[in-house]
Amino acid sequence: MSTQHDGPELIYSIDDEPPLAETAALGLQHYLTMFGSTVAIPLILSEPLGITDPVALGQLIATMFFVSGITTLLQVTWGNRLPIVQGGTFSFLGPTFVICGMAGMSEVGWEVRMQHVQGAIILGAIVEIALGASGLIGKTLKYVGPITIAPTIALIGLALFKFGAPVAGKDWWMGGLTIVLIIAFSQYLRTRARAFELYPILLAIVGAWAVSIALTMAGVFPEGHASHASFDNLKNAPWVRIPTPFQWGMPQFGVAAFVGMFAGYAASMVESIGDYYACARMSGAPTPDEKTVNRGITFEGIGCLFAGIMGTGNGTTSYSENIGAIGLTRVGSRRVVQAGALLMVVLGTVSKFGALFTTIPQPIVGGMYCAMFGMIASVGLSNLQFVNLNSARNLFILGFAIFMGLSMPEYFEANPVVLGEGDLPTMVANVINILGKTGMAVGAFVALFLDNTIPGTDEERGLTAFKATRG
Repeated sequence: MSTQHDGPELIYSIDDEPPLAETAALGLQHYLTMFGSTVAIPLILSEPLGITDPVALGQLIATMFFVSGITTLLQVTWGNRLPIVQGGTFSFLGPTFVICGMAGMSEVGWEVRMQHVQGAIILGAIVEIALGASGLIGKTLKYVGPITIAPTIALIGLALFKFGAPVAGKDWWMGGLTIVLIIAFSQYLRTRARAFELYPILLAIVGAWAVSIALTMAGVFPEGHASHASFDNLKNAPWVRIPTPFQWGMPQFGVAAFVGMFAGYAASMVESIGDYYACARMSGAPTPDEKTVNRGITFEGIGCLFAGIMGTGNGTTSYSENIGAIGLTRVGSRRVVQAGALLMVVLGTVSKFGALFTTIPQPIVGGMYCAMFGMIASVGLSNLQFVNLNSARNLFILGFAIFMGLSMPEYFEANPVVLGEGDLPTMVANVINILGKTGMAVGAFVALFLDNTIPGTDEERGLTAFKATRG
């Protein structure tokens, strides 16, 4: 493997071990960088799962941090051994929403919905482990190019539009303030202070949250107001709670739920492989070869299996936010990320820490969604930099894949497939309905099929430039 480093000169490279105090501080910084995404996922899941108890939501948030810490340690120490943080993935949200909306789910409690999601995540994790351990994932990469990746990742963000303005609009004063702060910190002020570069989402949430608390104390936001900040949830939560396996009950396994969830796994694996190469370039590590990629995906599967067992309602994937932090801080040390992972594990056992974030008013959360989900869509579209966008072939595939990824779920929502009575017809119908309602799966299939069957040169398809970025 060749060593490649495209970022600024590193202060600490991948195998360096900074002094203990610096390691702890830099590890905290990595933790804070992944903080916004990790908190956002349980907050989004609370509605489709039907979690109305703030204490239970706080426990779910704490579990997410606990699992992220454990899986990061596994990946960094024994997996691909890159300084890359593992955390919840937005790729699983679309399939999860569909699973929670399956027939009969509206009559059951949130724990039962969680059990069905857990079952799908566990089965998907077993397949991901097999793909990585067998080396198949490395061999399939040649079929997946930027024309497939762009609409697949973009549709993850676009499919979440219902959680943006409708949630922020419960109180546009606070939702709008959050959006304005995120734009100001991340775009206009990012060159003024390093904190704005590293933590724009976190600073915006804390700023808007502080305003909400102040106005609540002043009586402007009475109880029942959308932006009322109440700390009753924090008082009711215990100090210490260690997440346990199957804490919400035993998983429920279904073929339809698994097939739908695996669309999320496919998107997550493609995105993670790209992150491996980016992380290696920024940290001064050798360019990942096929063996490193396979080992990384194997351990991501192990991480998802652990997440399914612990009941996060989600899986784990590699976080690109932390790769950006490596570029900004010029610290690519593996030991630093391990320190941040230990911090995640410890705080994941403090229930009051998780409960604290359930006190964030919904309009503020909605404002955060508006910025974050749009960014996910644009990250997907950024893969088009490798593609010839003057090609009618490419424009047709991209436009058709994105349109069908948005349109087909609406059709299946209004016209679910019914194949008759009996277990087998019902199971097949459920598989078709889940896939049809998952826009990411529709877009990925359309783009993958057309890109590999419609004639086009490697340069035209973006494969030549795309492969060059992978060393």
